[in-house]
Amino acid sequence: MKRALMMFAAAVLAMALLLIGYLGGRGHSPATPSPTHNATSAPESGSKKVLYWYDTMAPQQHFDKPGLSPMGMQMVPKYADERPADERPVGEGAARDIVRIDPATVQNLGVRTAVVERRVLASAIRVPGTITWDLRHAMTVSARVDAVIARLDVRAPYTAVAAGAPLVELLAPQWNSALAEYRALQQVQSADAKDLRAASRERLQVLGLTPADIQSSRHGSDAAITLHAPQAGIVTTLDVREGQRVSAGQTLMTLNGLSTVWIEAALPQAAAGTVRGGTPVTVAVDALPGRLFQGTVETLLPDIDPTTRTQRARIVLDNPDGSLSPGMFATVQLNPAQGEAVAVVPDDALIATGSQTRVIVAEDGGHFRTVAVRTGRSASGYTEIREGLTGGEKVVTSGQFLIDSEASLSGALERLNDHPVQPAPATSAPMPGMPMGDGR
Repeated sequence: MKRALMMFAAAVLAMALLLIGYLGGRGHSPATPSPTHNATSAPESGSKKVLYWYDTMAPQQHFDKPGLSPMGMQMVPKYADERPADERPVGEGAARDIVRIDPATVQNLGVRTAVVERRVLASAIRVPGTITWDLRHAMTVSARVDAVIARLDVRAPYTAVAAGAPLVELLAPQWNSALAEYRALQQVQSADAKDLRAASRERLQVLGLTPADIQSSRHGSDAAITLHAPQAGIVTTLDVREGQRVSAGQTLMTLNGLSTVWIEAALPQAAAGTVRGGTPVTVAVDALPGRLFQGTVETLLPDIDPTTRTQRARIVLDNPDGSLSPGMFATVQLNPAQGEAVAVVPDDALIATGSQTRVIVAEDGGHFRTVAVRTGRSASGYTEIREGLTGGEKVVTSGQFLIDSEASLSGALERLNDHPVQPAPATSAPMPGMPMGDGR
């Protein structure tokens, strides 16, 4: 009997302990989540208002409901009372055209800035050039009548001749008859005979004989007529040989003067706009080290080279000693008139995107702002800013691409001055069977 009572008491005690354990477990165990509940669902009534959802790796993309982003990351909410993007550290929320970077990060990135100055851009332009003949001093020696080359005094091209030097002797029956008629009328005294002599002299001039040719010609029906150099220069072409028969109007040789030469300089189209006729130039030639030649721009030739897209400037140089020879290469420095002071930035500050040129302006408090600019001409490492900056601003000259990577500025640059991005439906959903708040 006693043993039965003890067994009954032990059973009652065990049941009591089980009941206590069961009730205690229910009171402290976490609630089982419902199938429709998830950690990223919209806050309940009375909590903060959610404007949109976004992926922290791509904050420029907005979605109207939670879930996985196109990159497979769990999206987070953007609340209405959250701090604006220009007051948040990098990577916090959607970027705007103004971003803030911690000063320590700026120092680690090696960011350097420069002040936008107003200065007169250096206007000197250095371009290559080639020396050519001054074609205004080119003369052609030709046969005015049918003749035979009796003798050549100039027997090879590029022979230098003095003014009045003999060039060629011609046997020309038409010349000889005209000369004989002129000499026969030299001693006449009557007025009619003098008129005939004047007409005979004009006929000789029409036939191409100068007073020096007439005076040097010999008597006789087979006497040769000598042609003389009309100016000092170089015989650049020689088109006949001794014994050759030539017809009236045929070119015998070409004579070019060397008292002045031309330089044709190739100007980039951006620089051609600052050069005018009369612009002074300084020319250096490799073949004559230490010597500088002064001249002026005569004109800008109206055609553009289709290969190099450059415009040629014709420059006139005096060449009294003949040291400058056609075909020499030269370095030409043009000195256009000084312009007015303009806003300029270092060339390194410019970011070319293809459709636009921008700079990053550094502001107080570690803020950086993107500004679209319109550029002008460049010189000495600086570029003119025609629109976008006025002077006095600080622009980033080193590390701007690192800032772009650190602060996701690529998205901010694309959205500069654009309308705000409207929330879009989520483009991907969680995998079947996986809770949306799990993220695994």
